[in-house]
Amino acid sequence: MDGILRCSRYSFGPNRLHYCGPDQNREMLAYLEEGVSDAGLTGILKKFATLYPYLQHIAAANRIADPFDERVVEAYWIGNDLLERVSPQSLYTHLRDTLQLKDRLGSVEFDRLTEKIRAGALPHHSFHVLDIWLRTGHVERMHTVESMDACRIGWGTVVTVQGPAITVETEPVVLRDGKLELGAPVQRTVTRALETASDLEQVQPGDLITMHWGVPCEVVTSAQAAVLRRYTVRHLQLANLTL
Repeated sequence: MDGILRCSRYSFGPNRLHYCGPDQNREMLAYLEEGVSDAGLTGILKKFATLYPYLQHIAAANRIADPFDERVVEAYWIGNDLLERVSPQSLYTHLRDTLQLKDRLGSVEFDRLTEKIRAGALPHHSFHVLDIWLRTGHVERMHTVESMDACRIGWGTVVTVQGPAITVETEPVVLRDGKLELGAPVQRTVTRALETASDLEQVQPGDLITMHWGVPCEVVTSAQAAVLRRYTVRHLQLANLTL
């Protein structure tokens, strides 16, 4: 799967809810159903005002010409070693100048965010969700624990498959004793599109999948799930510094 199509799978969930990206959800769904990508799909993804700058930032830090290179896409949504090559100073500049978060959050909140960069924050999707409490898509409001849980990339083991419904066992983000953490496993049901020509059409109990805003994204390996969990826990711990 190329990086553009893979990125679309992760972007589709919030886009269908009109949280992020252009009002072109039907077009994106058509690409996903066909399992193909072209300049049209690339153009749609470039209109995601938070996602695309992050991909550009990770790519530039690693001297990768294409922001939709699959390695870059994986770094942002799941995590890989490309994140470790992004300097704290460049991340600070990205948040302040490119995303203009100092203006949007205010100086006090942005200073708290700066402390998290010093403490080891990386340009992973979980960082933006868990440590920047203002949702920065079309709906600018403060996150709740429930919306953070839905917005971060979740993962889980498939328990049952019944038509479009996939029940997974997953660790939710919870607030316990005033701190964010991964809670005890729970079962949740997400819905796939059966007509989509992808690994999700063939998913079986025991498979590991990722999820975003209630939409299954892809089947992943146990190693990928472990990496995603590690970066998620890292940014949960940083979030707790300012709770």
